[in-house]
Amino acid sequence: MIETRFQHGGGPPAILCSAKNDDYVGWTRFIDFGLALNCADNPSEIAYNEQREKNTAAPEQFTHVRYDFYVRIYSAYTSHLPRMPAELTSLQNPLLKDVRRAIAKGGLTPDGCCVAETFHLLEEALRSECSIPTVIASESVRATVERRIGRLRNIQLIRVPDSVYSEISATESSQGVMALVRPPKWELDGLLRGVPLVMILDGVQDPGNAGSIVRAAEAFGASGVMFIKGSVNPYNPKAIRASAGSLFRVPIVSAIDPALALAALSQKKIDLYAAMPRANITVGEADLKRQCAFIIGSEGRGVSSGLQGAALDIRIPTSEVESLNASVAAGILLYEAWRQRTQAV
Repeated sequence: MIETRFQHGGGPPAILCSAKNDDYVGWTRFIDFGLALNCADNPSEIAYNEQREKNTAAPEQFTHVRYDFYVRIYSAYTSHLPRMPAELTSLQNPLLKDVRRAIAKGGLTPDGCCVAETFHLLEEALRSECSIPTVIASESVRATVERRIGRLRNIQLIRVPDSVYSEISATESSQGVMALVRPPKWELDGLLRGVPLVMILDGVQDPGNAGSIVRAAEAFGASGVMFIKGSVNPYNPKAIRASAGSLFRVPIVSAIDPALALAALSQKKIDLYAAMPRANITVGEADLKRQCAFIIGSEGRGVSSGLQGAALDIRIPTSEVESLNASVAAGILLYEAWRQRTQAV
């Protein structure tokens, strides 16, 4: 409970205003600070939004409020009310600059948030119970976004003009909404739990491939995905979109040193396979019911020599073509492991 006495010519100053009987308080800011509550059932304690005085010089967008009595605010009155959206109109705003920088660099914001654009990713982040400090919405879709998150008081909604949103958007056909999501943090041991099925990305550069591999990892029950140092950042906005939200749930470690990865796999006695187009063993011949990990090399050079030397080469039988796209190959390997494991049950 907050109890404050406002008196004519005395008492503490009115919030955002000088200490006097009649004060003008900005409508949006007044609500944003939690004072615009519905106390119609208790009119003796607060007079809110009184009739404007005539011939006043106050700006039109301000609401006249009179303070000359006790104001008692109970959290129960305000806990159900949505936070009013703030509005940003300049690309020079620090938040918008951080977002643009994160998109350009393909990584996280200084606050550790990834940029998840589209309504689907917003829904996936909410479903995954990730922390979402901020949602940015263009003016044209603001009402739709408010209906979805309006009563979630731990999310700050920021509205921007459509022209500003188009400047920060990372998509060609923007839906007008992006969420700043704090992805879960995972330790290496979290990927090696149970009977591990790990996908290792060794120098994969294309964020679309990386995101699709993470999506396949979730679909076929992988225990996690390792991004070896030199691979794309898993929180690149394109990778997040390609994962369709799986990045919010699949255990991931990124920029891991290959020697550390090999040491952890060896300690757990995990079978290591490197996807190679000319390998003698096919994926159907390998016993993937055991704890295992697959290495997918970069689109250009394939699996690095250091990792390949510690692994058993494995290939996917094909007709006419020698090799497959990285995400397609990863999906087939993961599917075969899932098939063997489910049939063995």
